[in-house]
Amino acid sequence: MIDQIFIPNPVQPGRVERPQQKPVSGPTSDSPFARVLDQKLPAGEVKFSQHAQDRLRARNIHFSAADLASLEGAVNSVAQKGGKESLVMMGDSALVVSIRNRTVVTAMDRTQMKGNVFTNIDSAVII
Repeated sequence: MIDQIFIPNPVQPGRVERPQQKPVSGPTSDSPFARVLDQKLPAGEVKFSQHAQDRLRARNIHFSAADLASLEGAVNSVAQKGGKESLVMMGDSALVVSIRNRTVVTAMDRTQMKGNVFTNIDSAVII
């Protein structure tokens, strides 16, 4: 004898039901994967894309070791706040930085900043 009878939901034409997926969460800081990743990736190192390097050379923008340390501190601060793309203002320079990749995407000096509209950023830091 059958104790339960299964009756599926009726199918409606033109309506597609998709199973709901659980959200994928990233590794927690105490997971083995996260620990290995933290050991392999240099946490404080900010890189410059080829485009940014070209812009720095063309616009004669130079940074000291102290400037680079300040930039790394700014990137760390934005990362802690959940930023993804940030405008970093350093003296007479403006840098657009991909926080996830820890990479400077482009750079400009004061003359290029005038009248410029910065798009695709979610944060700004002035150092």
